[in-house]
Amino acid sequence: MSCVSAPRIDPQTLPSGQWQLDTHHASVTWRVRHFGLSWVTGRFDEMDASLDFDPENPDQARLSATINAASVSTGNPEFDEVLRSSGWFDAAAHTQILFELSSVTVTGEQTGTARGNLTLKGRTRPIDMIIEFHGGNYNFLESREIVGFGADMVIDRTEFGIGFLPDGIAGDAVHIRIEAEFLLQE
Repeated sequence: MSCVSAPRIDPQTLPSGQWQLDTHHASVTWRVRHFGLSWVTGRFDEMDASLDFDPENPDQARLSATINAASVSTGNPEFDEVLRSSGWFDAAAHTQILFELSSVTVTGEQTGTARGNLTLKGRTRPIDMIIEFHGGNYNFLESREIVGFGADMVIDRTEFGIGFLPDGIAGDAVHIRIEAEFLLQE
């Protein structure tokens, strides 16, 4: 017999309130083309976010997220140090990558578009994320409600001054995938 019920996929069944990222069940991964031949992939290991969510008014959700720029990880420690350097993320001078939600447009029963401002390497640009609502459930391990989301976005790394390279070495488009679970705060 299972202790876990199927997720509730209707956002209207969820409680409203303040939600905090469950950092143990979240990921930010990225990929960029290398010489046009393959995808170089990486992730960020340290992040946090808070969400103010009312299922009656999903278009008025508020989200604030931070990523530790120095937590970039590709599985290659030498390359990670290059990415932390001034030509790339400049993690010593710009320690955080920030996202601040400005609006949400519901596009389907479990989908939406989130528009916000991304600040990376000291530059702020508007971006859109395509959001998937994975559902909600009661997390008996944490003794509280939990919700899950996925999101995809594509940014142009050159708009943020990331990695000036001769054309063709690394693609300009960086594909980012976010998976996040949030715990209802008491």
